[in-house]
Amino acid sequence: MNSVRGLVFLIWMYGIMLVLGILFLPALLLPVSMARFPVDIWIKLVFWGLRVIAGITVEIKGREFLPQGGVLIASKHQSMFDVLIPWQLFVFPALILKQELSWLPIFGWYALKLRNVAIDRSGGANSLRKMLRQSAELASSNRQILIFPEGTRVNPGERAAYKPGVAALYKEMGVPCVPIALNSGVCWPARGIRFNPGQITVQILPQIDPGLDRRSFMTELETKIETATDDLMKNTRPHK
Repeated sequence: MNSVRGLVFLIWMYGIMLVLGILFLPALLLPVSMARFPVDIWIKLVFWGLRVIAGITVEIKGREFLPQGGVLIASKHQSMFDVLIPWQLFVFPALILKQELSWLPIFGWYALKLRNVAIDRSGGANSLRKMLRQSAELASSNRQILIFPEGTRVNPGERAAYKPGVAALYKEMGVPCVPIALNSGVCWPARGIRFNPGQITVQILPQIDPGLDRRSFMTELETKIETATDDLMKNTRPHK
């Protein structure tokens, strides 16, 4: 049953992406604020479907730590949910995305128009320099830069090594870093269609001030995110 609900939800999510993406194609020729309008509509409809079709609700904790202005956001990554929720939380986020996503029809077109940062993970130092330059420029215009430190989706209860890109961003941008813990993978799988009804919790954590050395920053970031994520995993279970 959960697989059927998940399949219906995914058809809903990608179906309305296709419809809205084509309907609002002219927005790609307009200012960025106009191109964001159909994206906001799509995400609202996605979360409506998540609740009504898949039986999954969302709780946000730590709203008092929501940042203002240009900051670095570092989030746990367990599912596609984590790519979408920032657009409901932050004023105007810019996500660090793997380049392959920018090649996707419709999704990629809008992602690039909204000036998300697409990186070539095989590009080495040149790719890193490009990411740092673009992120610093966006932060200076009060965009919130969001990166997934693990670099990939990780199943609930598992960990992956934090990549050095987040430390490079923290040093280059010279702004606070706001960590985010979550348990989205309990309900929305990293892969597959078996969605489990229940509640996803997003925990916004106190910021890490700029100025730490690389090792201290990475240790504090990983400790904060993983400790809070473990607590969420212990206290949240999907509905049967």
